[in-house]
Amino acid sequence: MVLKWSKAGIVVTTLALSACSFTEEALWPSLTGEDPAENTATSEQVAQEEAASQSIASTGQPVLGTTNFDPAPVTQGEATGTFVGKKVVSMRSELAQLIDQIRVHNGELQALRGKTVQDSQRYHGTVAAINARLQVGTTPGNPILVQQFNSSLSDLDRISSDIAQMSSLAQKVAEDSAMSAYMLESVQSAFGLSGAVDEDHRQLAILQDEVNQTVVLIERLLKEVTEDVRRQTNYVAAERANLNALAAGVKAGEIYGASLSNRMSGSATGITSSITRPSFQRSALPTNRRPLVVIRFDRNKVNYQQALYTTVSQVLDRRPDATFDLVAITPQQAAVGQQALGSTQARRQAEQVLQSLTEMGLPPSRVALSASTSRTAQSNEVHLYLR
Repeated sequence: MVLKWSKAGIVVTTLALSACSFTEEALWPSLTGEDPAENTATSEQVAQEEAASQSIASTGQPVLGTTNFDPAPVTQGEATGTFVGKKVVSMRSELAQLIDQIRVHNGELQALRGKTVQDSQRYHGTVAAINARLQVGTTPGNPILVQQFNSSLSDLDRISSDIAQMSSLAQKVAEDSAMSAYMLESVQSAFGLSGAVDEDHRQLAILQDEVNQTVVLIERLLKEVTEDVRRQTNYVAAERANLNALAAGVKAGEIYGASLSNRMSGSATGITSSITRPSFQRSALPTNRRPLVVIRFDRNKVNYQQALYTTVSQVLDRRPDATFDLVAITPQQAAVGQQALGSTQARRQAEQVLQSLTEMGLPPSRVALSASTSRTAQSNEVHLYLR
């Protein structure tokens, strides 16, 4: 959703976000070069609604396969009494055993699919209840939501267990596939055996067709189970990242949305932060770049998390490989002693912002920390820039 706001709307947003302001030149100018007045911040209410819809969209369970793999029975034949005829009877019995095994594995697959659907519905219901409570507003660390969050973790673990059982089933089906390939070679080789009568070759031809059909059926079964495992595994990995963001939302009593990690590309950046290297790089305040977010710590509690999440998620939607600079700003006009104290405090505040980004799913390797001073700042600030 793209909205155009008036300057009055920006003022209201700034107050509602408790000193966390988007500058008029923030975000979209730095990405697209558009007129700063044309694209500014959305309100907290709109941002929360968008975050809620993103969260709901992100919880769509991948569709499981629907094929019911029911092999046809083996065609019986009369014994001819020849060596080849006895070979045909033996191979027919082996094929019947393989078909019985396929039926068993098909039954396991259908049962696992049903269980996965039930576990997924339970998980989505719990997460939806948490998001609904967060969307209308609640207290930070609400114990009811904490309990529901713990339940959602258990529900997701059940889905992981279902996937593990599917993976084990895929291995069994792979063994069936190897067995069917061996049987097909055996049937084809039997045509070259001496001492056969016409009836033996007729029964061999029927058996060959049925083994071929079984090979195709097993390949389809293996492909579908493997695809189910792959899609569900990727889905659970994404949901675990989303739960990290949800945990941050429960902790703050606000709704964020899907984890930032699910909006990013997998490219490495080589950028480090205070989490991997606890030090700040001293640098001058950037003059040729516009900050995405300016967080002013001019009061005891600054609720910046929602605006920070919305901004970074919008950037990652447009640039999945984006990296950021987080700059701790100290007022330059302060006395020497106060400036040193303020610089230490500003760095801690920047680390706090970085911790919030990490909880939202942004890897620390995507953020570089630095510190600077400003002549215009009236209080400690933390600026977020797009690198």
